[in-house]
Amino acid sequence: MSLFTLAQNLVPQQALSELAGSLAKSQNPYVKKALIHSFAKAYGITLDDYERGSLDDYASFNDFFTRELKDNIRPIDDDENSIICPADGTVSQAGDIHHQAILQAKGRDYEVGQLLADYDDGQYFIDGSFATIYLAPSNYHRVHLPFDGKLIATRYVPGTLFSVNNATAESVPDLFARNERLVCLFETEFGRAAVVLVGAMIVAGIECVATGQIRRTPYIQYRTHDMDMKKGDELGRFYLGSTAIVVLPKSAGNTWLDGITHGQKVVMGQAIGTLSK
Repeated sequence: MSLFTLAQNLVPQQALSELAGSLAKSQNPYVKKALIHSFAKAYGITLDDYERGSLDDYASFNDFFTRELKDNIRPIDDDENSIICPADGTVSQAGDIHHQAILQAKGRDYEVGQLLADYDDGQYFIDGSFATIYLAPSNYHRVHLPFDGKLIATRYVPGTLFSVNNATAESVPDLFARNERLVCLFETEFGRAAVVLVGAMIVAGIECVATGQIRRTPYIQYRTHDMDMKKGDELGRFYLGSTAIVVLPKSAGNTWLDGITHGQKVVMGQAIGTLSK
């Protein structure tokens, strides 16, 4: 285990996240300016792609972190058979689900039923496929729907708040199935599908269009929905670091496009896979 991972086991993860959340939502002009300007400088963030072009246009750090893009700056691939990338970021892993095993990092797997916090739901995805997208702090932090579908349920799962970067993925067993997350389940023309929003170190919250910002609880929150959505529609957003995982059934017959492999930079809206209908 790396020193960085060991340190994450020692720090009070929830307390640190709550403190970060309090600061991130503050509209005190001195607090928000200091946070936004220092963060933008540290991560080399420019606002060329965003609707509001000045760091001083944002009401709080949270408002800045979840900043909206300019219209049409991320065109949605319009091939009816395409699966699009749900977010700007980097491909952590993508490939086939072997029975129920999803590749987390070299030498580490976890089960799709663990990820969904429901082994019955996991049965839908035996021998399906998955793509894990890591959102760095500098990235656009809204998550969009990779396919057309009906949102039928959400499941908030409390958990740890380890970092979700590559070093931690290589060190922490079952990382994405242990961290706090929001599971979004869909019915589509190719069967049941899921998009999982995974929280991380000092994540101040997860929000979904169907639920609003999730209130943290020590127990699982399950809600049913009946919301038709289109490919490219906003699904949710993160307040600080994160990962989005797309899970498809075998019936989707999905083939990830060439280049959609570990380490590949991707942007929301680009085609990353093709459905076989």
